[in-house]
Amino acid sequence: MSATTGEIESLLDAPALDVAAAVRRRRASAAALTEAVLARIAARNPELGAFTEVTEARARAAAIRIDARIAGGDDPGPLAGVPFAAKNLYDLIGVVTRAGSRIQRSCPPAGCDATAVSRLEAAGAICFGALNMGEYAYDFTGENMHDGPSRNPHDTARLTGGSSGGSAAAVASGMLSLALGTDTNGSIRVPAAFCGLFGLKPSFGRLSRAGVFPFVSSLDHVGPIGRSVADLAAAHDAMRGPDPSDPACAVMPVPELLPELSQGVAGLRIAELSGYFAEGAEPDALAAVGTVARALGVTHSVEYPEAAAARAAAFLITMAEGGALHLKRLRLRMAEFDPAVRDRLIAGAMLPAAWIQQAQIARRLALESARKLFAGADVLLAPTVPCAAPEAGATMLRLDGTEIPLRVLLGRFTQPLSCIGLPVVAVPVWPDGGGLPLSVQIIAAPGRDDHAMRVAYALQEMGVAHAPVAAAGPVGG
Repeated sequence: MSATTGEIESLLDAPALDVAAAVRRRRASAAALTEAVLARIAARNPELGAFTEVTEARARAAAIRIDARIAGGDDPGPLAGVPFAAKNLYDLIGVVTRAGSRIQRSCPPAGCDATAVSRLEAAGAICFGALNMGEYAYDFTGENMHDGPSRNPHDTARLTGGSSGGSAAAVASGMLSLALGTDTNGSIRVPAAFCGLFGLKPSFGRLSRAGVFPFVSSLDHVGPIGRSVADLAAAHDAMRGPDPSDPACAVMPVPELLPELSQGVAGLRIAELSGYFAEGAEPDALAAVGTVARALGVTHSVEYPEAAAARAAAFLITMAEGGALHLKRLRLRMAEFDPAVRDRLIAGAMLPAAWIQQAQIARRLALESARKLFAGADVLLAPTVPCAAPEAGATMLRLDGTEIPLRVLLGRFTQPLSCIGLPVVAVPVWPDGGGLPLSVQIIAAPGRDDHAMRVAYALQEMGVAHAPVAAAGPVGG
C-alpha cells in the first residue's frame, strides 16, 4: 500500500531508522520520499541557508535504484531511502568542494565521493547535496561571508553554531534525517548543541576522512549529526572500517555501535566533570549537566586538571597546521579570505616552532592525564557550550559581568576533548518551561565510543534528551 502525503511528511520528521524501515517494508517508496525531501528543501532552505548545492538528479536516480532493488527482492541496506547531505568540505562527485570558501570555487568538481559519503550510500542512504559551513572550517558561528549564514531553525535570529552549521540546520528543520559534519575543535558538537540535536565526534581515527578537505590533520574528525542516538550509531556503523586512503584509520578495527545501545548504563561508572568544566558558563548550561547527572544517578564529580592546557595546545596546533596548509593561498589570494579567518591563519603561519613543540608536549601530557581519569570512571559529563544559541551577528557574550569574545568562548568545553581525540556525544537537553536547547557532552575514553553512546541512548530513552524537528517558518524574525 502506498503511503499518503501526510504519512510521507510524518516519516520525514521521524528517526532515520524509521524511514529506512518504511522503505524496506514497502510502506513508502524511496522515490516518494525523495520528492517530499526536495519539496521541503525548496520550501525551507531559502530561509535557513543550509544547502549550498542540492543534487536533485543524483537523489532521484538513487531512489529509483533503491525501489528497483526492493521490487526485485534485494535488501538495499540498513539506511534505505534515508535522506542525508554532507558539509561542503566533503567531496561529492561532480560538485565543487567549496570548503566554505570563495577561493575553492575555482577548482574543478570532485571526481569521486568522499569515503564516508560512498559508504553511507552503499548502506542505502540518499545524498541530497552539499551543506553550508564556516570558511575552511575555522568557525564556531555558522556565519559565512561568501554563502551567507546558516540560520537556526528553532529561532532564525540565532546562530546555528559552526563550522557544520548547515548540517545542523538541515537536520533540525526536517529537511534531512542525517547530515555529515566535521569536528576539529567542536564543529559537530557546537552546532548540534545550538540546534537541539545529537552529534557524534568519534574517537580520532575511527572514521575515514578520505575525500574531506583538511583543516588540521592531527585534530580533524568526521561524524554524523541526527535526531536520534540510534541514527548516529547506524550512520557510524555504515561508515566504519579501515581505509588506506586515510593513514589515521588505515588499520584500526572499528566495532559496531548500534548493537551496543541496548546494553544500558548498568555497570558504567559515570562522573560529572568539575573545575574547568563547571566554570565559564551561564547557569542554565551548567544546570543541564545537573539534570543529566540526576537522571543517571551520578553522585560524584572529578576534575580534569589539564583541560586548560589541552585547550591552549589546541589553539596553537590549529593555528600552526591551518596556517601551513593555507600559506600558498594566503600569499596569492589573501583578499579572498574572510578577514577573521585570514588573520588567524597568518598568525598561525608565523608561530615559532618551539611553541608548537611545547603545544604537542602539553597535548601528550593532557592525554596521559585523561587516561588516569578514566581509570576511575567510564563516562564523564560536561557542558557542550557555555550558553544557548546567541543572536546572529553577536561578537561578544557577557558572563559573570564580563564581556568575552564569542568566537573564543564557544569552544571552551569542546576543544580540550578534541585535542586528545576522545569520543564524545552531544545530547540536547531542553530547559523546563521552554526556550532554546542546551546541550551536554557524554565523554568516554579513547576507543570506547560504545560507552558514550550507551549513556546518550539511555538519556534519550528516559526522555531527558530529545531532538524534535523545529516548527516550519521563522521564530525570531
